[in-house]
Amino acid sequence: MATQADGASRTQTGKKNDTHCTAGVTPARAAIATTAVKTSHHDQSAPAANVGQFKPLSRHQGAIAVLALAAIATFLLQHFAFHAGPLVSNLPLWVALLLGGVPLVWGLLRALFRGKFGSDLLAGISIVTSVLLGQYLAGTLVVLMLSGGEALEAYAVRSASSVLRALAQRMPTVAHKKLGAAVVDVPVPEIVPGDTLLIYAHDICPADGVVLEGHGGMDESYLTGEPYQIAKAPGAEALSGAVNGESVLTITVTRPPQDSRYARIMRVMQDSQQQRPRLRRLGDMLGALYTPVAVLIALVAGIASHDPVRFLAVLVVATPCPLLIAIPVAIIGAISLAARRSIIVKDPAVLEQLPTCQTFFFDKTGTLTYGEPRLTGVIAAEDISPADVLRYAASVEQYSKHPLARAILASWESLRSELLPADDVREPPGHGLLGTVAGRRVEITCRKSLSATMAAKLPPTAVGLECVVLLDGKYAAVLQFRDEPRAEVTKFMQHLGLRHNIDRRILLTGDRAAEAHDVARRVGIDIIYSEKTPEEKLAIVKAETSLRRTAYLGDGINDAPALLAATVGIAFGKTSDVTSEAAAAVILDSSMHRVDEFLHIAKRLRRIALQSALGGIILSLGAVAFAAAGFLTPVAGAIIQEAIDVIVVLNALRASFAPRQITDMHY
Repeated sequence: MATQADGASRTQTGKKNDTHCTAGVTPARAAIATTAVKTSHHDQSAPAANVGQFKPLSRHQGAIAVLALAAIATFLLQHFAFHAGPLVSNLPLWVALLLGGVPLVWGLLRALFRGKFGSDLLAGISIVTSVLLGQYLAGTLVVLMLSGGEALEAYAVRSASSVLRALAQRMPTVAHKKLGAAVVDVPVPEIVPGDTLLIYAHDICPADGVVLEGHGGMDESYLTGEPYQIAKAPGAEALSGAVNGESVLTITVTRPPQDSRYARIMRVMQDSQQQRPRLRRLGDMLGALYTPVAVLIALVAGIASHDPVRFLAVLVVATPCPLLIAIPVAIIGAISLAARRSIIVKDPAVLEQLPTCQTFFFDKTGTLTYGEPRLTGVIAAEDISPADVLRYAASVEQYSKHPLARAILASWESLRSELLPADDVREPPGHGLLGTVAGRRVEITCRKSLSATMAAKLPPTAVGLECVVLLDGKYAAVLQFRDEPRAEVTKFMQHLGLRHNIDRRILLTGDRAAEAHDVARRVGIDIIYSEKTPEEKLAIVKAETSLRRTAYLGDGINDAPALLAATVGIAFGKTSDVTSEAAAAVILDSSMHRVDEFLHIAKRLRRIALQSALGGIILSLGAVAFAAAGFLTPVAGAIIQEAIDVIVVLNALRASFAPRQITDMHY
């Protein structure tokens, strides 16, 4: 009999990593996908509590902002209410500049010595200049502006990611593990695949699994965005983080809690903190250009007016907080919105890159098609009936988890006949499925693995998938299958060109040419590469990416190298760990509708981030002109700059809220 490990291994290698059908590849080729995958930079065991923790300096910056605000209030109270002299009224400002301004300036100087020339350098120059000119109130306002900006960014990021933090806080810490007749509470991290858990009514499922016993429903809205319960029965998938309904369910765990769908969402914020996407680097580049221009304007204004205070006024109002705050806030907001739509963004850079892609690569089986083939024909040899061949095949396939095995069993069940006992069922890599049924040796393999003499006895290849059944080493039949394209794919292909400017759509698959061309014709793709190994897929994607930006959508292990080579690699559906690690984004729900939502979220993020940053700079430059002309004092300039910051952050926060209509693709 086949062991459970055999079945699991076959499931992990995926639909393309065996010779069960003609689309298969050898294990050696599949290994290339594994070795090509980048090492994950996050700690798989990191606790969910870490999600939502932001820059370690954010609390320090917040304390400085509070100190500066208190100093300003105390100064105004003493100066205007009690008419205190300069020494007394300026004392709180000196304290704020000493305790808050000095650390800020020192931090900016250290960054400058390391070669990090940022736009926040203007704030440091303003603080030093204000002290030298005796403009202590203006200097303290700049301290408030700089530290408050950092604190405002941290607050806005936390606000944008509130859904993810809510997910982290609601995850259970213990699971009800079934040990024989007893039920024991165990910590969730100790759960391992194969454990049997009880999910009581209204409990949150602690790990991904499959229902063994019970009938009921689960609320998966936190994970899928769908506001209704999903029916659960034996064999149905149970997602970690889903809320159980009224009935008790018994599940068997299929993956460790740290690798579950829930845990992947939990790691989004940790990963996003460690990435610096190009859009953020664009902000740094704009700041590097903006800073010397602002300093030059301030120098010209100060020299022309013979008034150093005017120099300070220009510097204060020119401090480019919109560049420092707007872009990261918008990025984190878009990541949060994508997570609510079952899209995990592992590398925030894809949010900038995706709208600029011109070529879209698609895998076939499981991506353009449902990945659920059905048996359409049994072409048997002359000395055996199709029903007998199907019975032998189904008797060994009942121990396999291959998609074609499910199709064979589904067809056999319609005949309402009992299967034969099978022994010594094995799935050795590269040799299909082997077993002994009623004393006869059964082998289910692909056309390519046969000798030339035996292959000559087979009928001509037809459109669709196929596998070959051998009985006692002799040709018995060819089983033919069809895997239908997803219902929405044809409209999605048209939509890519009309709404997303994707002018090249390419089908890249390891499947046979006949099947690939048939699917491409039905969905509207005119560039087809078929029967390609992972090495050949990688070369094709690299060549295209050298000419234009590319996106790759795939779900199999041998898609991993191509996912890495593309400008944007997107793993589709319930992919293997290898595939999801290679991708920069993972779309958890197998739907082209979600892909279109991701495209729109990325396009909207790019628009909002640039709108906020450039809009903030334009407002700041307008204020600079007024300050250079002598219409703004340093204090007034600082107040105006704070108002600009608030406007910019509020606009950037729009990226975290779903618009009335995320997608314009209708089925």
